[in-house]
Amino acid sequence: MEPNTLQRIFYHFGLNPLDWNCVSFGAGLINTTWVLKDQQGHIKYILQKINHQVFKHPGDIDHNLRIIGAHLAATHPDYIFTAPYQAPDGKTLYHSPEGEYYRIFPFVHGSKSLDVVSQPGQAYEASRSFARFSKMLNDLDNSQLRDTLPHFHDLGLRYRQFNEAIQHADGDVLAQATAQIAYLQSHEDYVREWETLKHSKEFPVRVMHHDTKISNILFDKADKALCVIDLDTVMPGYFISDVGDMMRTYLPPVSEEEQDLSAIHVRPEYFKAIVSGYLSGMEGELTNLEQQQFLFAGRFMIYMQALRFLTDFLEGDIYYGARYEGHNLVRARNQIRLLESLNREEDHFNAMLKEMIPSRPSIARN
Repeated sequence: MEPNTLQRIFYHFGLNPLDWNCVSFGAGLINTTWVLKDQQGHIKYILQKINHQVFKHPGDIDHNLRIIGAHLAATHPDYIFTAPYQAPDGKTLYHSPEGEYYRIFPFVHGSKSLDVVSQPGQAYEASRSFARFSKMLNDLDNSQLRDTLPHFHDLGLRYRQFNEAIQHADGDVLAQATAQIAYLQSHEDYVREWETLKHSKEFPVRVMHHDTKISNILFDKADKALCVIDLDTVMPGYFISDVGDMMRTYLPPVSEEEQDLSAIHVRPEYFKAIVSGYLSGMEGELTNLEQQQFLFAGRFMIYMQALRFLTDFLEGDIYYGARYEGHNLVRARNQIRLLESLNREEDHFNAMLKEMIPSRPSIARN
């Protein structure tokens, strides 16, 4: 960061530039993050630049954080909510002359974040924490919140974008993805199921996080979850978004970047940890219809991500980019293999769900 820009940020927030050292931090793909260390080398704050190419209206994020922070302060004052630092004028977002947006968060001492889920207990703690976060906001009028990423988890939209990409793709590119296109089209019933669910009164709109990777939970030294962080995507949505994203990222032992398809499979003990953790955090809040959708949540999110990767491949890698030729095709194959593995475990997972939710009727799927 340019020294002059950093100085303006410090002055805006009422901080003396001479008191702080700014050091690049993390490997986030969207926003850019630094830590602010005092003269003794202790981390005190997190400085972040919002990627306004992704988040078109950063003020909407700031608005949501204010609403959520005020609600939690009134209803759950003991919860660790990482509220943005207020400048002397009361503002928490700095808009620089260059057109960038910055904010500062307090650093939670004694906390750590994880990049990989390595134990079922970590999956349980994360799932319980994300569920508890939504439950605490259940009595918040979610119409007060703004969509920071409109249509982010709209499966119908993603499927339409996929079909449009097929219509306009280069012939050679289409030929490389023939099998993957056919597979995803053969599971269009997931889209119809999603459309039916979202119109049901038993499938309520809730305040959801929408990005439930393990790195968005702060843990203590004993691997107990402290709080949820990275709240830019918090907005109204459906519980399958959060549960599905955990299943997509916690169930396999490898990431979406894995090229060896034989290494991709779901781990039943992590499925059990996600479901039991979420049920614990929700404390009976889920409707009967929602309780029936844990398995579909995984299908929903894995299928949608496969659509998005393959759509980007067909469109020339304009959204996710590509580090090598065919990168997004590899990612799509990865997610398709994960979906296949999840579906193979259907009977096993339904039996597990019946034990955890005795009143839940088993729903057969293909």
